[in-house]
Amino acid sequence: MDFDVIVLGSGPGGYVAAIRASQLGLKTAIVEKESLGGVCLNWGCIPTKALIKSANVFEYIQHAKDYGIEVKDSKVDFKSVIKRSRDVADGMSKGIQFLMKKNKIEVLNGLGKLKSGKKLTVTSEDGKSKEVSAKHIIIATGARSRELPNLPQDGEKIIGYRKAMTLDKMPKKMVVVGSGAIGVEFAYVYQSMGVDVTIVEYMPNIVPVEDEDVSAQLGRTFKKKGMNIMTNAEVTSVDTKGKGCKVNVKTKKGEETIECDIVLSAVGVTANIENIGLEDVGIKTDKGKIVVDDFYKTNVDGYYAIGDCVPGQALAHVASAEGIICVEKIAGENPEALDYNNIPGCTYCTPEIASVGYTEKAAKEAGYELKVGKFPFSASGKASAAGAKDGFVKVIYDAKYGELLGAHMIGANVTEMIAEIVTARKLETTGHEILKAVHPHPTMSEAVMEATAAAYDEVIHL
Repeated sequence: MDFDVIVLGSGPGGYVAAIRASQLGLKTAIVEKESLGGVCLNWGCIPTKALIKSANVFEYIQHAKDYGIEVKDSKVDFKSVIKRSRDVADGMSKGIQFLMKKNKIEVLNGLGKLKSGKKLTVTSEDGKSKEVSAKHIIIATGARSRELPNLPQDGEKIIGYRKAMTLDKMPKKMVVVGSGAIGVEFAYVYQSMGVDVTIVEYMPNIVPVEDEDVSAQLGRTFKKKGMNIMTNAEVTSVDTKGKGCKVNVKTKKGEETIECDIVLSAVGVTANIENIGLEDVGIKTDKGKIVVDDFYKTNVDGYYAIGDCVPGQALAHVASAEGIICVEKIAGENPEALDYNNIPGCTYCTPEIASVGYTEKAAKEAGYELKVGKFPFSASGKASAAGAKDGFVKVIYDAKYGELLGAHMIGANVTEMIAEIVTARKLETTGHEILKAVHPHPTMSEAVMEATAAAYDEVIHL
């Protein structure tokens, strides 16, 4: 065999798996057809956060008077905003190149296709192919923007997230279809920079996977910013014949037409499992995902899969964790299977959203008797001082044993706060222990302690 491990795809699942494999003494290669770092570093997590930061800064400037500071004649230089985002992504991708060299991982540039007998072919842009083999092949091909039949992306008027990061000019009006993390993040960015944004969501609430209290709060905040939000609504068709778009939306009240410059389709992702040789090798798939066991083995010996192309949350940190577990098992270590009920979800619009574990509704449906506590940031000294009083922390405990079932946060910097809850749940920490762990004052994070106190009828500052 040429290698011990070959990883197909270099996103946050693939490159992390390759580095961990190398650390464990395995001769490793990684195959990538585009840029190292995959969607996350080049077109997802990182560049979108750069766009969001630019939107944050502009929003601060717009409200500078609230802080006793006067700023005149501020405006968005849209091309510079886009350029900064791309520069950040390029810098991160170069960082992955450095990590590949540091860990002596061979990078094979080209399109990889699986073959039987623990082999794959790598075809470069010039059409030249070479065959490589390994004792273990890890598929980490990720996912792409999902396309709906009634919303075909043309890359100009109906776009996906990649195009939304590199538009030539800022539109005046935009319709965002779908209100998951991708949808609300872009809606926030463009609305903050002056675009008239409408969100169309098929479900009854925006950010529908979140706790209903969080969804309601984000809806109120977005409406306050001037955003138009349509829930229980479906885009039936888009007419792109004219200069702009005419978006036909079916609602409970009937049909409605919205005119805009651009439609952003943000209706989820589809796994990249076509044309990579799965059928040739005989690897099983189900509902558009590769079937794996708890340690990411497929049904064919020597082939594994991780990240967005397998069942589970399509999140960068999930892919990274899966990659580490997979290669540790290959190397003969004894890793613990991943607990998919203790995976934090983060959305980086303003206000931010962070959550982990059961929602209140799901916990009730699971048969738990609950203690629920909620602490609003309007009662937080740090939030008041920062001018960020929107939002709250909500914690859910099992009334019988004090088990921390879940937490749901919306507000400034909550994506930095959720790790406390994830760690506490991993350690099987009880409500009493959270309550008696002294939190620093004044901080946003003390809202976790205060919300817990509210659940146990001991809250001080409410």
